[in-house]
Amino acid sequence: MFLGIDIGNTNINYALFKKGSIIYKSFIPTEEYNLKKLKNIKVKDIECVIICSVVPSLLIKLKKDLKKILKKRIYIIGKEIKLPIKNLYRRPEQVGQDRLLNAYAGVNFYGAPCIVVDLGTALTFDVISKDRAYLGGFILPGFSISLKALAENTALLPKLKLAKPKDFIGQDTINSILGGLTYGFAILVDGLIQKIKEKVGAKTKVILTGGDAEFLFPYCKNIDILDPDLIIKGLNLCYEQILKK
Repeated sequence: MFLGIDIGNTNINYALFKKGSIIYKSFIPTEEYNLKKLKNIKVKDIECVIICSVVPSLLIKLKKDLKKILKKRIYIIGKEIKLPIKNLYRRPEQVGQDRLLNAYAGVNFYGAPCIVVDLGTALTFDVISKDRAYLGGFILPGFSISLKALAENTALLPKLKLAKPKDFIGQDTINSILGGLTYGFAILVDGLIQKIKEKVGAKTKVILTGGDAEFLFPYCKNIDILDPDLIIKGLNLCYEQILKK
């Protein structure tokens, strides 16, 4: 059994794996991190820990906390584990390990070429060629950043939580914001996917993942696969294909 942890800007997602299957998964808000909040983690049953992180300061703290209670190895994606995917970014070190892990998981589970659209704190597009090379992609603000920016940078717009709009054309301020973001994001995602396919091939598989993926999925036309747990499953892939070899 091993523990996989994905430290994101909004949430820390974690899962316990046994024989390749998730036996327990949960999350806590990143800003509320406390090791004791990671429920159902039985230290004696854990063989090792694999962590992917985009929050360096929290990674340091989590690793330090885990070492106090766990005498097994802790592997960090990008350090102890180098992902076996060719990185064609102009400056390879600039690519977040979460994006590379999504790419690695995407091609292994769904084939190449593929596009991984991750809708979390940021909205990212990661493009993998038919030769399984990481080509690059796009980074945009996600739902939470967009909602926060509207509330904090305007005098009259309210702070909202993401929710389904009542109508396509908003007939009040709340639904104008929710509809604008929901349908706007869906059109943006579909449009960029179409443009990417013109470059890498019409039959390119498209995977939607991330914390807000299930919310946006019904509004998109160009998504082939909804897999909210792609990055967590990618951690298991690292365990099975890299650590166990």
